[in-house]
Amino acid sequence: MSLVNLSHVCSHLQNASKARLGLTSIPSTNLHLSICLNLQKQGFLSTVLRGGPSPPDTSTLHTGEPLPASADAEATVTQENVATRRLWLGLKYWNSQPVLSEMKMVSKPKQRIQLSSLDIGRIVRGREAGYVKGLTRPGECLFVSTDKGVLEARECVERKVGGLVLCRVN
Repeated sequence: MSLVNLSHVCSHLQNASKARLGLTSIPSTNLHLSICLNLQKQGFLSTVLRGGPSPPDTSTLHTGEPLPASADAEATVTQENVATRRLWLGLKYWNSQPVLSEMKMVSKPKQRIQLSSLDIGRIVRGREAGYVKGLTRPGECLFVSTDKGVLEARECVERKVGGLVLCRVN
């Protein structure tokens, strides 16, 4: 897991939403995919599509249906094109304001922050745990890499698992 690449993705999504882009792309990795799917589940992103270097057809973005294999020329992943795979993300706006206004890393490459389920529970309730401040704003999310995949902090409390704190989103 590369936290450097994840920090690039965090700053890219924050800048893309401030620039009011409707569609943006990031490199396709399993970590990026799981975080983007969690962002979509929490309501920060409208669509998450896997594709090649060129943007997908705009008609599939509105329906939210995945691209058929025949429509995407690069649907088959080979050793030659695996590095060019991208995640195409549809950004959301409400009352002409970006839904994703701030996305920043909590763990850094040189300072990884591991928390237990009890510490994550303290953060969810708005208190500070270690170096991590509590979730105090409405809609604020904290993503944690656990043994069960990347989970939102409230899911970690429900499942009673801890892990590496990745990023926080407003």
